[in-house]
Amino acid sequence: MRTKTKNVEAIEKRFTVIRTLVGVGIALVIALALIAAVSDNPFEALMGFLTGPLTSINRLGNVVEKVIPLLFTGTAVCIVFACGQISLCIEGVFYITGIACAAVATQSGIAAGLHPLLCILAAGVLGALICAIPALMYIRFDTMTVVSSLMINFICLYIGKYLMHYVMRDPAAGFDASAKYEKSARLFKLFSKTNIHFGLVIAAVVVVVGFYALYRSPWGYGVRMTGLGASFARFQGIGVAGMILTASMAGGFLAGMGGAVEQLGMYKRFSYDGLSGHGWDGIMIAVIAQNNPKFVPLAALFVAYISTGADVVNRTCDVPIEIINIVQAVIIMFVAAERFLAGWKQRKIVQASQQAQMEKLAGEQKEGAEKA
Repeated sequence: MRTKTKNVEAIEKRFTVIRTLVGVGIALVIALALIAAVSDNPFEALMGFLTGPLTSINRLGNVVEKVIPLLFTGTAVCIVFACGQISLCIEGVFYITGIACAAVATQSGIAAGLHPLLCILAAGVLGALICAIPALMYIRFDTMTVVSSLMINFICLYIGKYLMHYVMRDPAAGFDASAKYEKSARLFKLFSKTNIHFGLVIAAVVVVVGFYALYRSPWGYGVRMTGLGASFARFQGIGVAGMILTASMAGGFLAGMGGAVEQLGMYKRFSYDGLSGHGWDGIMIAVIAQNNPKFVPLAALFVAYISTGADVVNRTCDVPIEIINIVQAVIIMFVAAERFLAGWKQRKIVQASQQAQMEKLAGEQKEGAEKA
């Protein structure tokens, strides 16, 4: 029985990996077909999409620069989704916490080592508080988290627009933007000729901590059991409400950190005129990573690479950058489809069960022969 269970678990894990890879592969094939169809020079466009990010140090740096915020939002969404909450407010959190970071980063007289820490902490706390709202509404009023969290994105957006236009706007900028950040708040660059900054180190630490918190701690076990089934978790004595709230706040804190790190590493002032899309990308990364922070770096690297490839062909060829949105949508559809390749998985499970049964019968016959 134990062998049969192990075989089934191995098939389940292998199926998850294969389904993800097949979904990604189909998305890439569709992307390549679309590029070839809309471009007057399809070969050049295809090569630009596939190899363009590797053709210069600057473009390779662009890939890594895009990876940094995705590590934060991907890990954040993994934690939130792991507890069974389909919360979509990470997008709005990333935006509004950037403004919170800007409010602190523009203050003078703060020590260089302390200034970025305060910016990141302020953004993280605000992110945690915002993500607590849909969680509390679900716990207290049984509100649909998808709906409430989606609405919070718009609340964050328009509050942010109000603040940037009426409260924090720098008249010297000529558009809706904050004052320039103090040099003491900026994150230093790691490599010359690129914008790769110290946020990469912070993001790497966040991914490691997120993985160990979710898969190597009692709290993480409680979060994952809650995600598998609230009734089952309660039967084990797990406080479901507490797990939902703390997981949501942890995800919000990490997303807020990402919003601050992106501002301090990549910009001199806050100048977003709308939602950045990092939260939506984080959802796709979490889907590809199967809510496991261990796989977030690979998923983030893939998303950043194809995004940079789309930028390259958009600038050098006649291919619209919207091609990347099609790729992302196809990946999510196939990876999230529970019945995609389900027949293959079922056949493998049946074969494993039959093999285990035959091994059991052979063992019993051998044992009977030895006794005789």
